[in-house]
Amino acid sequence: MLPIVAIIGRPNVGKSTLFNRIIRRRLAIVDNKPGITRDRHYAEADWNGKGFVLVDTGGLIPDTKTELEQEVYLQAQIAINEAEVIIFLLDVKSGITYWDDLITKHLRQSKKNIILVINKVDSEKDEADVYSFWNLGLDEPYPVSATQGRGIGELLDVIVDSLPEEIIYPEYKEHIPIAVIGRPNVGKSSLVNKLLGEEKVIVSEIPGTTRDSIDTPLEWQGDKFVLIDTAGLRRRYKVNENIEYYSYLRTLKSLNRSEIALLLLDATAGITIGDQKIADYIEKAYRSVIIIINKWDLVEKDQKTYKTFEELIEWKLPFLTYAPHLFISAKTGRRITKILEKVKEVQQERIKRIPTSRLNIFLQQVTKHYAPFSKGRHTIRMYYVTQAEISPPTFIFFCNYPEELPKNYIRYLKNQLRYHFGFIGTPLKLAFRARREDNR
Repeated sequence: MLPIVAIIGRPNVGKSTLFNRIIRRRLAIVDNKPGITRDRHYAEADWNGKGFVLVDTGGLIPDTKTELEQEVYLQAQIAINEAEVIIFLLDVKSGITYWDDLITKHLRQSKKNIILVINKVDSEKDEADVYSFWNLGLDEPYPVSATQGRGIGELLDVIVDSLPEEIIYPEYKEHIPIAVIGRPNVGKSSLVNKLLGEEKVIVSEIPGTTRDSIDTPLEWQGDKFVLIDTAGLRRRYKVNENIEYYSYLRTLKSLNRSEIALLLLDATAGITIGDQKIADYIEKAYRSVIIIINKWDLVEKDQKTYKTFEELIEWKLPFLTYAPHLFISAKTGRRITKILEKVKEVQQERIKRIPTSRLNIFLQQVTKHYAPFSKGRHTIRMYYVTQAEISPPTFIFFCNYPEELPKNYIRYLKNQLRYHFGFIGTPLKLAFRARREDNR
């Protein structure tokens, strides 16, 4: 997983402008009105071949009073908790304010790698005012002009030099790590509590009342699991808009540490855009997945048909048609034990290895039934295939012109692998390599 860099600062210091400058496109809303960026924005960035996820936050005001200020503060705090590096952005025109002092003390407590950046240094004349920021007691301040692009290259050098070489997470050799993934308020904590048989995770009807990822070991019928979920916030804020931002970074980190994802859906809400985005994260992370439809007890009897929801899954999540699904109620405990049974089944599919001899018999059969065709003038010949890895299962196909293989033929091979060998709930990686031979 890419390391995370968060831009933190009080309102109206140019955080969104700097965000747009670094990612090289206009994504965040830029406005002179303080507090216009209420929610966090994310984008992948890279510099000199080193990538990271950049997070833009709303203005951080530690001493918050209004509900809106509390919401912005909470989102910024989540970004601080999840980030490996923090860009603390200040305004050279304003100097060090009371709020800057408060934020400095707050950031010191985070014990994160902090880069002090002074924005709006539009000319050499402004550079003389940068020295006063040494008084904050942080490391060297870096002057930039986000609007003009001055100093951005030097700042990016500092950022990538500050990134960790490798993000290390706990390893679970004997346990199956399971990430409980879903939009806020779909019942993740209730499900974890029911699986554990005890109230271990705080449950609230207020969306977004979770912050820090926790791991909880679980043993069931002699098998060991680790549930990766979230701990409850001590302070609960009412948050009504753009809730999906709360789950983005935590979802990425939880997925990175898991083997299997439980994608939790709310039966009463159907499948939302937020659900589709999270499902996309799972697929791109190559994690095995089980779709869990929660709150099935709340669905009206005349609407309670499994087939209808299964059709909805096929329509809204067509890229996860290989994923098994279960209809449950975390509140009543209905079909809860079926989840761990299905986890064991999917884990076996994830670590399954197919002998090369069987794979090449398979390749002969499927290419004879449907031969590959080239988008160019060449005749494509598939020579052999081997499984290179498990978890996820990875297959390397050797042919003479791999770059000319049509996408629909690659989908055909993937579907045929599933038809012949299963791989229920598990994504497949396919790679194609060249082996030039006489085409006569």
